[in-house]
Formats: sequence, C-alpha cells, structure tokens
Amino acid sequence: MNVLGIWDGHDSGAALLQAGRLLFAVNEERLSRRKLEIHFPMRSIQACLAHAGLEPQQIDVVAVSTSDPAKALGRWSPGSKERYYAVRRRTQRPGPFAGLTRLVKYRMTEWSPGPVSKALNRLALRRQLAQHGLGRAALDLVDHHEAHAAAAAWGANFAPCAVVTIDGLGDGLSATISAFREGRLERLAASPARCSLGVFFEHVTNLLNMRELEDEGKVMALADYAAPIADEDNPLLACVRVRDGVIETVRPGHGLRRPLAQIHWRYANEQFAYMAQRVVEHTCVALARDAVRLTGLGRLALAGGVVSNVKATRRIRLLPDVEDVYIFPHMGDGGLALGAAVVAASRYRDGLDLDLDTLDLGHAYDTPAIETALRIAGLAVRPVPNLADRVADLLAKGRIVMWFQGRMEYGPRALGNRSVLARPDRRDVRDRLNLVLKRRVWYQPFCPSVLESEGPRILADWTGARNRSMTMAYEVSPCYRDRLAGVTSVDGTCRPQFVPDSEPSEFAELLRQARHRWNVAAVLNTSFNIHGEPLVCSPAEAIDVFLRSGADALAIGPFLVTRPCAD
Repeated sequence: MNVLGIWDGHDSGAALLQAGRLLFAVNEERLSRRKLEIHFPMRSIQACLAHAGLEPQQIDVVAVSTSDPAKALGRWSPGSKERYYAVRRRTQRPGPFAGLTRLVKYRMTEWSPGPVSKALNRLALRRQLAQHGLGRAALDLVDHHEAHAAAAAWGANFAPCAVVTIDGLGDGLSATISAFREGRLERLAASPARCSLGVFFEHVTNLLNMRELEDEGKVMALADYAAPIADEDNPLLACVRVRDGVIETVRPGHGLRRPLAQIHWRYANEQFAYMAQRVVEHTCVALARDAVRLTGLGRLALAGGVVSNVKATRRIRLLPDVEDVYIFPHMGDGGLALGAAVVAASRYRDGLDLDLDTLDLGHAYDTPAIETALRIAGLAVRPVPNLADRVADLLAKGRIVMWFQGRMEYGPRALGNRSVLARPDRRDVRDRLNLVLKRRVWYQPFCPSVLESEGPRILADWTGARNRSMTMAYEVSPCYRDRLAGVTSVDGTCRPQFVPDSEPSEFAELLRQARHRWNVAAVLNTSFNIHGEPLVCSPAEAIDVFLRSGADALAIGPFLVTRPCAD
C-alpha cells in the first residue's frame, strides 16, 4: 500500500510510506525556498512520487492532519494565510486590523473540529488533491495531536511507552498524554487549546521583538544570559500550571499577551526570557510526571513544537521515574505529514515499520549533476581523494567548510549531509561563523556532531541513550569544556548529534580524522544556509550560498572548492 502523508500549514510538507516503510519525506520550504512555507506542498508531493517512481493514481491513501475551523478557512481562502504569514515573518507591516485578525485566528484555532468543519476541510482537500491527480485516493483526516503522538510513538521503537505532545494548538487541543501499547494509542489526558504553553511562549517571543513560531530557540538561548530569579519571585509562574495532566492558564491563550506585556516592561529582555523559560521547564516536567503516573510507564516519547526546547527536555530526562526519553526529530508541525501517514498506515494495518535511526530521507544528487552545477557556476574542479582527510586539515587550521553529501536530511537539523562545519574548540571561529557567515544573533549556541564512543568521555550526564538527531541537551564534562568551547552553551551544556562509530559515511570518517587532530572526535555542525533561509537542497543552491557567504571551502560530493586563502 502507498500512503502519502500531507501537511499544508505552517512548515508544510509530504511523506511517503510504501508497505509500511518510510521512503521519502521533505518539507516544502526546501523546494519553494520560502522559510516555513505555509501553502499546499505540491512540490513535496511531486518529489515523493518521483523518488518512488509512482504516478499519482498509484497512491492508495492520502492522510492529512488537522481539520479545525481555522484550517477550513485557510484551505478555502489561501490568501488569508499569506497575509498572516507575511505579518508574522515581518515582511509586511501589520495593518489597522492586525490585532483583530490575530484574535480571530486564535479563537478559530481554539475550536475543536465538528461535522461542518470536517466536511468543509474534506471538500477543500478533495478539490486540491484532484488538481494534482490524487482524486482517486482514499482521504483520511487525522487529528493534529494524534499525528504528533503517532510519529513519536512509532519512531521511538521502545513500546510500551507514555506519549506526550505539547505545542501551540491544533484541532482544539494544546497538549495530550497517551499510552502506547501493542501498536495502539490510548489518550488519557488532553489540554484545551485555550490553555496553551506553546501560545504562552509565542507571546513571549513576540514581546521580545522576535518572530513567533520561528525564534523561540533564541528566547531559550537568551535566557542563559540572565541573572537567575528565584521561582518564588517569578510572576510568570502564576500564568501556567498543570493539574492531572492538563494545562491551565490564567487567561485563554489569545488573552495572555496583555498580562505578559504588563510584566515584561519591568524586566530586561534576558530576565523576561529567563522567567518564561522557567515556566516552560516547570510545565513540561509536570506533564512528564503526570504521564508516568497516569500510564504507569517510565519510557517517554515526545512530540510537538514545545519539545524542541532542549533545556526542558533535559530536565525530563533527569527525572528519577523516567527510564528513557525519545523525541521525534521533526517535532514541530513540519513533522505532521509523516505523523498523518503513520496513523493511516496503522489504521489499514499495513505492516508499519518506522526506522528513524537515519533521517537521510530527502533529495540526493549524483556526481555528474554536481559537476554540472560547479561548471555552470564557473568552478571547474576535479574529484579529491581522501576528502575527509583534506577537510579535517582545513578545519584544523580554523577554516570553515560547507559540506554537501548524500541525501538531504528530514527535519530542522543538519546532520552531516547539508552542514557547515568548523573546529569545536575555537571561540573565535564560532563568533566568525555566527556573525559573518550565518548572520545570527551572538548568543545563539552551535551544536557538535560527535562519534558515539565519545559520549561517556565528554558528557557528565551521559546515559547511553541513542540520540542521533540533536534533540537533547547534555552537560559537558568540565575537563572538556575548553576542547568543546565553540559548541558549549554558557550554562555548560551542549546539544550533540551522536554518529555511530561503525557508520561507513564520509561524515563519520571526518569525525575519526578530527580525533587525530584535536583529540576529540567532534566538529561544530550547523545547518547549510544563511539565517532566515531554508537549508540548501540542490548543488546549485549550495554553490550559491557558498559564494554569498564568507566560508573558506565547499566539500560537495567528491569535489572540494577552496578560496585562495583557505589552504
């Protein structure tokens, strides 16, 4: 059976399951080149079909997440989504009715789907699918939080487990707790959309003059630079609490902004960020504790945009009653296409076998295609033997190398296929990368990619759990903080990608070469893009970003392009 999962909202995309196996997954932003694309993912659908060699009429089931009234409006009137997107991304100034538009959007998204909204969503989707040759496929509408939960539960591969979803809002809910046993999810608690931890943090992000649904990671990073405030002196903690697995807020989500603004003006930005971060940590920990209690299970699988907050999930991992934690790598709404496909495949009992140990699920380009792109750009070069060895030499000299190999990663993280690399121990290289190449704020930390065998040596709270997708923070052992200075946050933690020592990839070989040069098998690894742009997909995009940036070299396929000063 061919099951196509689709998400057509914030960070839209598609995923293809064939006979229960995941073949391909991509988000539309990589193909449209618009960050966090919101429109129907027609390019992603075409890419899924092309990869599998399928015609549209060979798709048996199309699974689409979310059918609340707000989604019905967006599907029938795409222009309304576009205006909201432009204001949120600050490419268009808010109009005189922006506040009213925001209020209506929140209120409509808080409503649960009913028969009318489901029918309207189904009609709109049928019309859209027919335009792309998918009109004959069965259409499954999948609950927003069920899609999040299914992706985490099946991706974890350690059932039975408790499953917790926490995000902004969707299909009338903001968080859920479920038990996953024998391939079935049983929902035990649900938080209404009007009481949302995610919306709380969106308001905080906006009040700090950042983009909500995009810059929440900056808020978490900024919080590290605040003078600590005791919990009893933190007025934000009164805004959100958890009771029996259900989030409660002092006001409905859309109404939280005013009391938050009244508190914000009394504090410096970093202290306001710190107080809000404490709310996220307290709430996530409370939900995790309730999940263990309600399910009687110590293994947790997490999904939803809020669980991208690695400071909060680290506190969950360290709870005494928690045996193991798995975080679905594409935890935000961008992962809903895969989650919807998983739900549909499980409904049809299609022998589901979801292996997410690797996220190499996107586009790949062969050597002739790469060579053609280089020549079009006027960069005629020859293949380089021992590429990993040559790149390690450049990194050892303090150079910054852009790295383009194999299939594009699925999800928000660069994992050694579309990466920008540097030494992990040089603060000066980190600062140059942050301010000149990536053009990000100075306080955002970078992450390391590390051979798995290094974990017990370099991390003080190493637990042995596999974490190959940069989804969890760990404390760096004090004796290694200088050797990992470029990837260690000011609080002494890092968010590593662990690469199996036995992996035969060029990237794993680069890490082995790194050990010979700076005595730790680790590199600084950040996404191959300029801040505010999507991760590069094609060789032409990689070359364009390289030429626009100040990077010293580009390792693309078997080729190595260097600037004159790099060698």
